[in-house]
Amino acid sequence: MEEQAEVQPYLRFSLAERDRRWNAIRELMARDGLDALVCPPNLGNSTDWQADARYVSHCGGGGDASIGVVFPLEGDVTVVATSAHERWGPQIQDWVTDVREVNRRYGRGMAERLLELGLERGRIGISGLGFGTRTPEGTIFHGTFTALHEALPDAEFIPASDLLQDVREVKSQEEIDALQLAVGLIERGLEAQAAWAQPGVPDYVVWAETMHAMFIRGSELSVHFNWISGQNPGRTLTRPTLRPLERGNLIVKEIESSIIGYRAQQLRPLAVHTCDPMIMELAKLHAELYEEILAFLKPGVTIGQLVEKTRQLGEQVAPATGPLSGARARMTLHGRGLGDDHPLVLDGGSAGADSLYEGTARAWAAPFPENGVYICKPTIFSADRRYQFAWGDTVRTTPRGAIRMGKAPHGMIVSEPREVEWPRDGILELVRQFGR
Repeated sequence: MEEQAEVQPYLRFSLAERDRRWNAIRELMARDGLDALVCPPNLGNSTDWQADARYVSHCGGGGDASIGVVFPLEGDVTVVATSAHERWGPQIQDWVTDVREVNRRYGRGMAERLLELGLERGRIGISGLGFGTRTPEGTIFHGTFTALHEALPDAEFIPASDLLQDVREVKSQEEIDALQLAVGLIERGLEAQAAWAQPGVPDYVVWAETMHAMFIRGSELSVHFNWISGQNPGRTLTRPTLRPLERGNLIVKEIESSIIGYRAQQLRPLAVHTCDPMIMELAKLHAELYEEILAFLKPGVTIGQLVEKTRQLGEQVAPATGPLSGARARMTLHGRGLGDDHPLVLDGGSAGADSLYEGTARAWAAPFPENGVYICKPTIFSADRRYQFAWGDTVRTTPRGAIRMGKAPHGMIVSEPREVEWPRDGILELVRQFGR
């Protein structure tokens, strides 16, 4: 008799949470006349594009968790994977019992399950077929879709990304609790950043200690981060540099932590020992703006109304005279959870037709629900755009307005002098040895 594998001590969502999700999804499937949903594998964008598969199956996590899911209107949910039983069997999760090995032939495996369900002529929704939150061209691999289409040539394949986004946007208490834990880890990471942000410390060392403070406390991979440092550096880049920090440098970054795949985010700039007074003044204006935005952001408010309100508040808080007269504000907000859980609000700051991100314009009239969770991170900038201050926290929408999930005070983090030591055999020292 084969010995049962030990159940691994991972954090898990409850079976009640599974049933809540599955019932909500099937209600919308019945509304849209869908016989099944397909959630294909794609680990792009910090696993955002794997989020639907993980959401419906509780299978996923780690840097190589490529899985596909067939979710029928009636019948058992099926997971297809590589190393399927070892990685996604009952020792890992208890939501799905039909877990199948497909040796990386995900399209073929999902097609076989759809044929078992008798859906040769069915209406099948596909997550990642067509427009998504950040993906106007979709995310399903060509080979995966080809395998599905060739096996079921008479089936009707329907874009279903919006359906799953509508369900994912409204958070249960279990999901909110996971995101709250993630926020707590981010704040520990930013405390570490403030300790390590000292003149002479390489940029990548400060980044590494920030991330280390979260992972040593239990954050899961993968997580998103953007990062830039320097004198008034502007928009964030994709990773830290070899630059040693200097007094007065700013570090601007988006930092996330992950609990059961649920990623909160904060954007809280840091100044090394001292900060340009103009940016500090913008931070004060931003604090006024932010409180008003949270009070406004209630269920029923539309994306368009939030964009316009932010612009109006920027004009209201701007001083009538002085170097910051004419300051303006623009909104950046997107869903948090297993990925971008609806919507992506980007207002580029210009008055032209291209000032809005395509997805923002597309969802202009969409209302925010109660218990949506978002990173809300507006930017305020001087009229000449020379100076800007962006700051954001993960927030939850309630009938009283949006509530911050972080505890740290609003404003610029300013590091204090402190002695730190880091390994001197890192990449910067190696590059110096080779004279590059």
